[in-house]
Amino acid sequence: MDRESPDPAPLVLDLKPLIANVADFPRPGVMFRDISPLLREHFDATVAALDALLTEAEWTRIDAVAGIESRGFILGAALALRRRKGFVLVRKQGKLPPPVVDIAYDLEYGSGVLEMQRGTGRVLLIDDVLATGGTMTASADLCCRAGYDVAALAALIDLRLISGYRWRDLALRSSISY
Repeated sequence: MDRESPDPAPLVLDLKPLIANVADFPRPGVMFRDISPLLREHFDATVAALDALLTEAEWTRIDAVAGIESRGFILGAALALRRRKGFVLVRKQGKLPPPVVDIAYDLEYGSGVLEMQRGTGRVLLIDDVLATGGTMTASADLCCRAGYDVAALAALIDLRLISGYRWRDLALRSSISY
């Protein structure tokens, strides 16, 4: 059956209890929120929860979903397919063929460089988790440098390490908050 948009069925599954909590990973004192059980056993419900973060009107103004490496690829690609949108990669340095645009940024545990290929259009930028906001901010800035207009920001999980995260005038939308 060919549909113009996904079923607007209400979400009935509470995803938060399905996330595995792994203490002291990747270093002592950190509680890692493992989304593997969601991807393995409740992937459709997870993607549906992300889909519901934008209104139908907002979705009509999105050209592509930009996913941040690597779990943002999984969620973003599934969401792009569900919504019949393009998918744009935000990758770690050295993973894309040239020409690329890059940005250096600070991570929670160090520093890094992100890259993407140039393009145009309005994107929903997505990642699995927002912790300190460094990766999301750098990725949004990179999208602009590469020629894209960031229309919305989303993460499956907001750890609420920073209250009310915003990039420019856009507030983060998340399906799960801690």
